[in-house]
Amino acid sequence: MKINADLSERAVVDSETLNWVPSPMAGVERRMLERDGEEVARATSLVRYAPGSAFSAHTHDLGEEFLVLEGVFSDESGDFARGMYVRNPPGSAHVPSSAPGAVILVKLRQMRPDDDTFVRIDTKAEAGWRPGRPGERVLPLFEAPDETVSMLHWEPGSAFDAQAFPGGAEFFVVDGEFSDEDGTYSAGAWLRLPAGSRQTAKTQTGARIWCKTGHLASTV
Repeated sequence: MKINADLSERAVVDSETLNWVPSPMAGVERRMLERDGEEVARATSLVRYAPGSAFSAHTHDLGEEFLVLEGVFSDESGDFARGMYVRNPPGSAHVPSSAPGAVILVKLRQMRPDDDTFVRIDTKAEAGWRPGRPGERVLPLFEAPDETVSMLHWEPGSAFDAQAFPGGAEFFVVDGEFSDEDGTYSAGAWLRLPAGSRQTAKTQTGARIWCKTGHLASTV
């Protein structure tokens, strides 16, 4: 299965328009944003857990990272409420579940094999946020030579100078709305810009955005 699988191309998906597709486990459904492979795949998805649902034990050969968008997601390492960012490196294993139900943004099989970093960050907490450009606050989530992950908070009415992304960029709008030269992106929108892209962003409403940059450099 291939969905937005060419990483050298720009891709935009309004996840709110997608149907929820059942997974192999009862009560767990997905909205697929990008995918290259079948059940084992390089993938970026929204995953919804019904209350009381669980997924069988499994190992992430090339890692996983996720952001909890709704509810509470759980595994052996803890309970992760809305706003938690979690990174489980290659070789990690768990049994995920959700007692009250949950929706997560999850990326699978997209880490370097030698990455060994576990991350647990509450993006709703004030600790760790720092000033960025005028009208912007930034919460660093993970950084490596070829990958930077962060949360961005943009104040209403903010407009930013053109920004170059030599290694590409990826955005998911958690709250609010922003626009650039090519469109407008509301809550639930996923945007991927290939390596070498430039973007001039602005927001009237304000926005909170999950952002990853630098990770697409090897696709050109």
